[in-house]
Amino acid sequence: MAGTRKKRIAVLGAGPMGLAVAYQLSLDGHRPVVFEADDRVGGMTASFDFNGLEIERYYHFHCISDTAFLQVLDELGLAGKMRWVETRMGYWYRNQLQPWGNPWALLKFRGLGPIGKLRYGLHAFLSTKRDDWKPLDNVEATGWIRRWVGAEAYEVMWRRLFELKFYDYTYGLSAAWIWSRIRRIGRSRYSMFREKLGYLEGGSSTLLNGMKQAIESAGGEIRLSWPVRKVVIEGGKVVGVQGAAGETELFDTVISTVPLPYVPRLMPDLPKDVLEKFGALKNIAVVCVIAKLRKAVTENFWLNTNDPEMDIPGIVEYTNLRPLKEHVVYVPFYMPGEHPKYAEPDDVFIGKVRMYLKKINPALADEDFIDIRASRYRHAQPICDPGYLSHLPPVSLPIEGLHVADTSYYYPEDRGISESIGFGRKMAKDATA
Repeated sequence: MAGTRKKRIAVLGAGPMGLAVAYQLSLDGHRPVVFEADDRVGGMTASFDFNGLEIERYYHFHCISDTAFLQVLDELGLAGKMRWVETRMGYWYRNQLQPWGNPWALLKFRGLGPIGKLRYGLHAFLSTKRDDWKPLDNVEATGWIRRWVGAEAYEVMWRRLFELKFYDYTYGLSAAWIWSRIRRIGRSRYSMFREKLGYLEGGSSTLLNGMKQAIESAGGEIRLSWPVRKVVIEGGKVVGVQGAAGETELFDTVISTVPLPYVPRLMPDLPKDVLEKFGALKNIAVVCVIAKLRKAVTENFWLNTNDPEMDIPGIVEYTNLRPLKEHVVYVPFYMPGEHPKYAEPDDVFIGKVRMYLKKINPALADEDFIDIRASRYRHAQPICDPGYLSHLPPVSLPIEGLHVADTSYYYPEDRGISESIGFGRKMAKDATA
């Protein structure tokens, strides 16, 4: 209708979900303003200058089932920059590097008996074929896995993976959430024996910059280094957002994609019961060490580790997926943010990584380490307990014009770029319906 004022819409956070919200709003004729506290877009997908190499702080890969991600690439004219690679998995167990990830490797695996191998393989196969997650929603994950694979296979293949990622939360996780992780990797195979994963030429920056340019060319705005101090709520509806200096900018709609633990601080005027729900949520933190080496550690992209001398669930040898001049390895240390280990200095984690990589590959020497850094993210992953979605407030909160979500909301799917894009685009549609 002529003369009708377009709603002013603020988007909080410029990670993949926030950018997807703003991108969809822009396609639909809106001019969103995106507020990002960091000095760059991307959130956990953001890149940094690693001594002359622009690369993500945290590792990312793509599966052939990542529909929402591939659709956006196509819309942005970037599909030609997608590359698919046959990758390998390995398992470091009992001081041995063994192949992993396909039936033949399972049969040859040293450290597990024939019954354990059969039960483990059957569980993985059926998890890959399953589509309905609802029966697993209220089931505890470790008990579910142990019932399927047996005590021996659980001990060898699963226990330390759980405990070195979730610590005290290990025995309170949703089976549906863990199942979705098994299924995603399983469905990245294009045959029973071969796995195919993808990377973007130029890394995640190719996608992030493409979305940013599309938003800005359509009249949207992205404000970097602009942390929002408070979402202003009056009379049961959104009024605007308040900046760090206390200035308020008026908006009709606010769509927040920042980690949920920040919500009570940003929106203290929410109803008490809603604030309590957000305040009860738990997250795992990560210290991710990235090393640049003169030679490869192994031939694997993904290497699970079960070693009493290593407090990591595995390593990601990124250049066995995306070729680069030097070899790049990510080594993540996951832990609850309140755990004392998270307060340890970067040098502690860096020292461990040097030791672990040289143990896996004794041919590595100190001079093979060109550079090594550590990055931290306090709210890297939600702790999804049984019935997780029922514990979350609705995306459209009982405040007119206010919508809140983060990667938790596409449970049981694990956090991922494609899932964030798909959810963010739907969120934008729902918020303006």
